[in-house]
Amino acid sequence: MSEDPHLPRFMSYLSLFTFFMLILISADNFIQMFVGWEGVGLASYLLINFWHTRILANKAAMKAIIINRIGDLGLSLGIASCFYSFHTIDFNIIFNLTPYISHELFYLGNYSINKITIIGFFIFIGAVGKSAQIGLHTWLPDAMEGPTPVSALIHAATMVTAGVFILLRCSPLLEYSDTILAFITLMGGLTAFMAATIGIVQNDLKKVIAYSTCSQLGYMIFSIGLSNYSVSLFHLMNHAFFKALLFLSAGSVIHAMSDEQDMRKMGGLIKLIPVTYSMFLIGSLSLAGFPFLTGFYSKDAILELSYSSYYATSFFSYWLGTISAFFTSFYSIRLLYFTFLAPNNSNKLKINNVHESDWILLTPLLILGIGSIYIGFIGKELFLGGNVDTWINTFLFLPWHFLSFDAEFLPYYIKLIPVIFSTLGGISSYFLYTFIQYKLNNYVVYKLNYNLYHFLTFKWYFDEIYLVYISRFILAFGYNTSFKLLDRGLFEYIGPLGIVLSIKNISKKITKLQTGLIYHYILCMVLGLVFLFIFILIPNYVNLPLYVLFLIYFLIRKI
Repeated sequence: MSEDPHLPRFMSYLSLFTFFMLILISADNFIQMFVGWEGVGLASYLLINFWHTRILANKAAMKAIIINRIGDLGLSLGIASCFYSFHTIDFNIIFNLTPYISHELFYLGNYSINKITIIGFFIFIGAVGKSAQIGLHTWLPDAMEGPTPVSALIHAATMVTAGVFILLRCSPLLEYSDTILAFITLMGGLTAFMAATIGIVQNDLKKVIAYSTCSQLGYMIFSIGLSNYSVSLFHLMNHAFFKALLFLSAGSVIHAMSDEQDMRKMGGLIKLIPVTYSMFLIGSLSLAGFPFLTGFYSKDAILELSYSSYYATSFFSYWLGTISAFFTSFYSIRLLYFTFLAPNNSNKLKINNVHESDWILLTPLLILGIGSIYIGFIGKELFLGGNVDTWINTFLFLPWHFLSFDAEFLPYYIKLIPVIFSTLGGISSYFLYTFIQYKLNNYVVYKLNYNLYHFLTFKWYFDEIYLVYISRFILAFGYNTSFKLLDRGLFEYIGPLGIVLSIKNISKKITKLQTGLIYHYILCMVLGLVFLFIFILIPNYVNLPLYVLFLIYFLIRKI
């Protein structure tokens, strides 16, 4: 971006985002937090649309802010429900009063629902929008139209984790509703699986990493559903390192390839940009959960804890997360292979211009690379284990939700299952794309399961479903019903247009009194005197209202 003429605007947007992010995380009440929440959404919109002359950037920014409005509506309803139930918006008061209203109900007609459940549900809807969980996730991959530093900062480590943050912040509220915790667990597991399956068929360098972000957010969410808040925060911190490393390394590759993002048009870059390749390798292995790298400590801890929780939703999410680990490793190695290891598929002009980035770009990569190797090991004692009391005043753990001891004593072969799946995913990806790539493409696309491949390529048809069944329906309803029938029909007829037409008609009838004949005017004067006589002299002897109506009828009939 060194040649971009709008760098001051870019930096001002980043500063605005930082300002709102600090408001969000430092809030001690829902209103201040909501201001920061909306502010980071605004900053995200501005940064995605930074190159506003691009049509795709305009569409991506609009998509992001509209989908986030749905989540924000849920959060605002949650705040309103909190205020209705607790008569305050202060976090400390709400969290201290939660046990006392945990059995109170909202009544809607003949139906009743627990207050904590409905409040937690609305807050979770806000998190679904901001943290790109299944259903409201479609904005995140499209947000890659913004500059790569935006992808690294906002869409890997900060804004998309704001939803996770608010759930962590509201842990004393969520703990008292097993229903909403089970729902959060299920949604997180489905998101991790869905995004991982889509990632294995994506060809855009940044979109593969974007779907991996969506998948990792699913891990954080279903860890919250299991009441393992410190482990979720641990994965959030670890994810910030290796995902920012991957995004910035992808930016270095795109810069070296003259803004090319399709990894099918790359290949053979391992010898041309070896430092970037080394950083990319560290980030990919950490993402895949390679043993003793940063991602390994938190992802495996989440899966072990989910296995230790003897509920149907947690067991289901465990297997979704384990299979997602296979796919995560698969697309990570696939990304490395197509970008760096495969035979070159680019044109000669671009290859001649490939060069390693300067140290201004490489220095952040090296710092993040060190963090992606060591931070998990350094931080595990702070976040994991039954003896850790670091978060005792931050998160609430009800005794029957505490599973750390059970996870510690799982059989070793259970603990090895995620590692085995990750290893198999990486090995199978490398083997398939290295030795039988062309046969694989023909077999998968044309023979094995074309419909499945099409289903994954079109991203589970979420965009198509929204377009056909929601967007078009809303547009048709808005034009035919809301606009033509109501706005331009009923409301206009009984409103401005109806009043104007009524006055016109009355005016036309009144103007017929102006005949220009003197005896008509004399008649009006005589009638006026008669009316005056009636009102003043004989009000007690005549039924006045009836008489007035008779005279008006007589005059109109004559006219």
